[in-house]
Amino acid sequence: MASTGKSLRQMVDYWLAPCEGERVKVAKFRNRRLTRERYVCIEASRPAGPVAMFFFRHDDGNWCIYPPRLEQPAMSLTPWSGSCTDAVA
Repeated sequence: MASTGKSLRQMVDYWLAPCEGERVKVAKFRNRRLTRERYVCIEASRPAGPVAMFFFRHDDGNWCIYPPRLEQPAMSLTPWSGSCTDAVA
């Protein structure tokens, strides 16, 4: 299922397909802006026992069943028009 533009409710309906009379609740959530940890654990009550699934919020606002990629430190080069002696002076 493409998650682009899907709300959390739509994702829960698709992946857990709760039937009428089955309880669905947020079992756990985290929203840490500094570390960009945003997820919820949804639990659905089933006759065979509870079923839980994690949903992750990505930077673009979409909810997905996989966590977002972590940003890795990276180096980049910029064009330099001068010489090395120019940089020291």
